[in-house]
Amino acid sequence: MFDILKSATLETIYMVFFSTVFAFILGPPIAILLYIVRPRGLKENKFVFRILDFIINILRSIPFIIMMILVFPLSKLIVGKSIGSTAAIVPLAIAAAPFVTRMFEASFEKVDRGIIEAAKSMGSSNGQIIFKVLLPEARANLINDITMTIINLIGYSAMAGSIGGGGLGDTAVRYGVNNYQFDVLVMAVIIIVLLVQLVQYIGTRLSMKANKL
Repeated sequence: MFDILKSATLETIYMVFFSTVFAFILGPPIAILLYIVRPRGLKENKFVFRILDFIINILRSIPFIIMMILVFPLSKLIVGKSIGSTAAIVPLAIAAAPFVTRMFEASFEKVDRGIIEAAKSMGSSNGQIIFKVLLPEARANLINDITMTIINLIGYSAMAGSIGGGGLGDTAVRYGVNNYQFDVLVMAVIIIVLLVQLVQYIGTRLSMKANKL
């Protein structure tokens, strides 16, 4: 049982790590663009804002299980297969990206507009405002956003396992449900809970440190 759970845990960490990386390659740039083109933004463009806002709302509305089934062909195209932990990274990242975008957008909106206006009045470019004012001012909230994303991806990875994604979810279903090995099921759940608690603890500590800077 130990070897089974160890392998499943490593698969889950592998899926969550790489899907987090890819989600944060996709999500934050879109969130920054939304912040720039939003009404009363740094460079307002209502048409671009509405298009991006609509697309993100559509993607966020699709349940993860359905998203995974829809993205199976894309997974096969990118990684050469549609099942397994590597294949699951593609739908995990696509599902997480709009979630990241919305959370980052909300964190940017919490930044005091007075600070942004002050930077503008001193002649700062939009790029300088984004990278030297907006991101530093929002860093504590952004750390919380990253923490929440990882926690959600741990849950998503468990769901992915139920339809061939590998990891702890797959182990829980295959051994705990199908083969009635309830000790494996319980241990898989405990490991998932511990992973979530660990991520939350680290994220909270980092956010507290960022608030003190």
